[in-house]
Amino acid sequence: MGANAVVLVSGGLDSATVLAMARAEGWSCHALSFDYGQRHRAELEAAGRVAQAGGAAAHRVVSLGLAEIGGSALTDAGIDVPEAGGEGIPVTYVPGRNTVFLAVALGLAEVIGSSDIFIGVNAIDYSGYPDCRPAFIAAFEELANLATKAGVEGARFHVHAPLIELSKAEIIRRGTALGVDYALTVSCYQADEEGRACGHCDACALRRAGFEAAGLADVTRYISG
Repeated sequence: MGANAVVLVSGGLDSATVLAMARAEGWSCHALSFDYGQRHRAELEAAGRVAQAGGAAAHRVVSLGLAEIGGSALTDAGIDVPEAGGEGIPVTYVPGRNTVFLAVALGLAEVIGSSDIFIGVNAIDYSGYPDCRPAFIAAFEELANLATKAGVEGARFHVHAPLIELSKAEIIRRGTALGVDYALTVSCYQADEEGRACGHCDACALRRAGFEAAGLADVTRYISG
């Protein structure tokens, strides 16, 4: 394996693809997941499966108390997860999530002597989240090089977002070609304890449409069977 890279692994379809892409490029991938107070444990369990199957050199799970500030249907049980569709930024947006995730990833990168962070954000088939846009990634990369000891001493950090301009179908085709087993992943915002998807939320709709557009069988396990 080549140089170290930190890869954010949520347990979902996109991050599994990013891990496979980074590994295919020869990176020694240090997978990083977060227990941030999300609605279910299924995605963290999926993250462990994905990291192992994807050949990660290491896998860390960091605990964050984002549920303590709430403000999202993914961290506050009092806010219902909406059905697919709608306009504007949805209530499944978690305030500050990707900023915090990347900040922790940046710290880990410094510790392991890495200058490269991979994240599976996507600006085409996404749910309207402001922290999934190219401008955000570019701004964080600039911050990384200003705010770190390594950056001040001459290192140049890069935040890789290889999916950012791909459709969900293109992501699935790319991952399938790299051997990703999407049956290991969980994308649903309200999966049950067994990791079965609801089939109704925005994440489920995007995932199902992606498999259909890719011309591939949907391997997702749904609660309804």
